[in-house]
Parts: sequence; structure tokens; C-alpha cells
Amino acid sequence: MKRYYWLLALVSMVFCLWSSVATLQAQTIFAGDGSDEPGFVAPIQANAPPPPPANMASAETYIPYPPPPAQPQSRSEKKNPPTPPVMFVKLKSQYGLLDWASRPNDLNNLLKDMKGKINVNFANECKSLADISTDPDKNPIIYRSGHFHFSFTPAERKRLREYLLAGGTIIFNTGMGSKPFFDSAKAELAEIFPEVKLQRLTSDHPLFHSYYDIGQVTYRKGVRVAGYTANEPLFYGVTIDCRTVAILSRWCMAIGWDALDDDTLQGYSANDAQKLGINILAYATSQRAWAKTVAHAMNFTNPDTVKAGKVFVAQVIYDGEWKTRHAGISVLLQQFNRRTDIPVKFGHQELKLSDAKIFDAPILYITGHETFQLSSAEVQNLREYLNKGGFLMAEACCGRRAFNDAFVREMKKVFPDRSLSLLAASSPLFALPNQIKVVGVTPGLSSQLGGKTTIAPNLLGMEVNGQLAVIYSPYGMCGGWEMAQNPYALGYDDAGSLSLGENMLMHTMTH
Repeated sequence: MKRYYWLLALVSMVFCLWSSVATLQAQTIFAGDGSDEPGFVAPIQANAPPPPPANMASAETYIPYPPPPAQPQSRSEKKNPPTPPVMFVKLKSQYGLLDWASRPNDLNNLLKDMKGKINVNFANECKSLADISTDPDKNPIIYRSGHFHFSFTPAERKRLREYLLAGGTIIFNTGMGSKPFFDSAKAELAEIFPEVKLQRLTSDHPLFHSYYDIGQVTYRKGVRVAGYTANEPLFYGVTIDCRTVAILSRWCMAIGWDALDDDTLQGYSANDAQKLGINILAYATSQRAWAKTVAHAMNFTNPDTVKAGKVFVAQVIYDGEWKTRHAGISVLLQQFNRRTDIPVKFGHQELKLSDAKIFDAPILYITGHETFQLSSAEVQNLREYLNKGGFLMAEACCGRRAFNDAFVREMKKVFPDRSLSLLAASSPLFALPNQIKVVGVTPGLSSQLGGKTTIAPNLLGMEVNGQLAVIYSPYGMCGGWEMAQNPYALGYDDAGSLSLGENMLMHTMTH
């Protein structure tokens, strides 16, 4: 009987909470919250939750409440199932449920959907940022959804940065497409990682292929009314060392998880929202496991011991994700300096193509994941650099198609009458200092090649004034230079990456 009264009180408490949300519906939550700005979308009152079942799994809880006083359990009573591990933590704010939980059952329903579709059982919790551990194993994915402006304190930004660099992931979901929240998420990510530009995640990003292959999605009509006409998912991300640590969805996923049957809203269809949620789980889980094995790269520092070299490789800085690994090129140069007897020791600098110092560098190196575009001045400088005998070494990090397409396009601007072509197996580049006939590939590339574990090296070249001036790999190498290729990378294995990189450097010194 006591348990019956406790459940009755619990249901009453939940109804009171949701009544308070309805009362706040038409109010601002704080001055400057964005509710009077263009693009603001107000939260819709959530349905009151049903009474909790007698035997509820953690992934199905509505909002955590203290349990009733412990009672001895007789052998005839049904025992509760074990509590599943926590996967998501919904980030609370000081402004109440209307701010951070306007779709209160979004994560609960997503986790139930995952349990039914892919047979995984996880729980979620609701915590303030101060209560979240910086150890990602304790709270693997942080989730923040909302409609209003928000901001973190400097201490909170520092805490989030530490958590994300340790292997954690944060998801920002723009509630019903409300622009003030989206703008605040962009601003906060710029504060947390001022050295990394927030990038649009293109369709070949592994996030969209980690479980389901998601090339196109179905949007609600509200997205079209807002002016977005494409069919690809519109996600942005902060990517560090080939791992996207922060994901920002421009359109709402929560209304597909905690379903709202309203086509005028700015969000994904329920089916596609669920698929995107499952892909986020798969991607973040694999990346967290991988991050543990490459902790040296997660320090987000570049302890370059070869910067003092008089002859240097200049890594190209461009408007985009130009630095995909923070140690890769330095490791390659150190390995080359140790292995060869060439008296010249390479150093490493980072320069824009508009900088006149590039003409002092015998080698330029460019890499990336996503699309990019050079300015007309950068195109002109690169053309002049190559015409004067300079050498460009390029690779599509992780074998990403978006960078490949952009690089081929930009090189066509540099030399409209020339094209990149496959280097023959007899090219002297494959002879020194390593004799290279075949190279190993990553598991991701192997699966695309029908299970092949080794291939002939796939390098493209372009001649300028009769000399090989550009060498480009459409498969990733810099992760292999760090001896830590990303699990989703389409590239050469560690040994193959180092061998090819060393041969590229040797070729510039001997030709």
C-alpha cells in the first residue's frame, strides 16, 4: 500500500512539473534569451508523461527521482533488471526545463529505439555541467538541446575542452531549428576551440556511414520554409586529430525522437532522426575507444623538435580544416632525418600561400578532410611557386572525398591546361630510400577494395617545366605517420604511410 501511495505522489509531482513548463510557455527565460530575435522558434508544450511502469529500465525513465525507502524483497517478488550503463548525459541549465528539456523524452525514446533496432541497452542521465566528469568513460556523450541563447562560463569551457580532448563527444541539437540556440552553439564552440574552425560535415564524413549509410534525409516542410533546399543532413563539427569531438545539428532531431507530428516544424522526419541518433552513438563509441590508444595525439600540442631546421617543409594554412593531425608531419620529418644520410635536416613551419616565405621552402605540404577554396591571390602564388621549382606534397587525410574533389578543382585553377595523373610503378619515387612495390591499407580501405590488404601505391603527379612538381595521395597517410590511423580512415597502414612519405621527401632532394 505504501508503494502505491508513493507512485501516486510521484505521478502528481511529474504533472506539476509539466504544468510549470506550460505556465512558462509564453514567457522569456532571461533578458537577451533570443526569444524576440528573427529565427526564434518557441518550444511546444510537452505532453504529460504516462505513469511509470512497475518494472522500468533506466533507459526508459522519464526524470530521475529518489526511490522509496528500501524494503526487504521476498523471493516471490519480481526483481528489477540490472541498470544499463550510461551513454548519454542531457545537459541541464539554470533556467529550468523549458530551456534544456522542452522535449523531455527525446533521449529516452532514442535509447528505446536503439534497443529495439540494434539490440543495445544504454541509459541516460540529466546533469549540470559542474556534475559531469571529465572522464568520458563515465559520461561518453553529452547532449544539449534548446531554443534560446545560452553561454558557458570560462571555467565551464575549460572543463568541456578537457573532456572533449580526453575522448568525449558533445551533441548540440537545435530545438525545432531555433536560430538563437544555433548561433550560441557556434559561438561557444569558437570559444572552446579558438584554433579550430567549425566545419560543415560533408556527406562522406564517417558519421553518416558509421551504422546506416545516410546520404539523403527527409526534412519536414518547415525546413524548406526556412530556406534550406538540399537533402543532405546539415551538421557542423569541430574535428581534432581526425576525430569530430563536437557535433552541431542545424535542424532538430529531438522532435523525431520525442515525436511531434507537425510538418511545419524545422526538423528531420522521425525515421531519419532515429537513424542519425544511432549513427552518432556508433561514431562516438568507436572514436572514444580509438582515442584511448592515441592519447599522445589528444594532448592537442605539437612538440616539434625539428623547427630549428634551416630547410623546412611548410604546411599550408588555408581557410578550412588545414591541420588534421598535430604531430603527423613532424613525426615523418623526424623519421626521415634519422633514417637518411642526407646532410640537410628538414624543419617544419606553417604558412599561408599568401606569405612570401613559401618561396624559401623547397616543399609545401597540404592536407584536409573537408572542402576548401583558395583565393585568387593564393592560386597565383602557388602557380608562381611551382613554376620556380617548388614542390607540393598533398594528401586527402583519411581518404576523404570532399578534400579530394576540392584539391583537384583548385589545382585546375592553378594550371588549367594540366591534370593530375597516376604515377607509374617504374617511377623513381618508389625506389629511394624504400623499394616500394605494394603497401598495406587500413581496414576501412580494405573493405572498400573487396578485402584486399595490400595494393600498389596510388599516387598522382603533375609535371611543371618537365619536372614532377606535385605529388598527391587520394588515400590518407598522416595518421599513419603518427602510427595511429583512425578506424574510419581510407588510407595506407602505418608502415606504408611512412615509406611513401619518406620517398616523397627523398625525391625532392634528388631531383
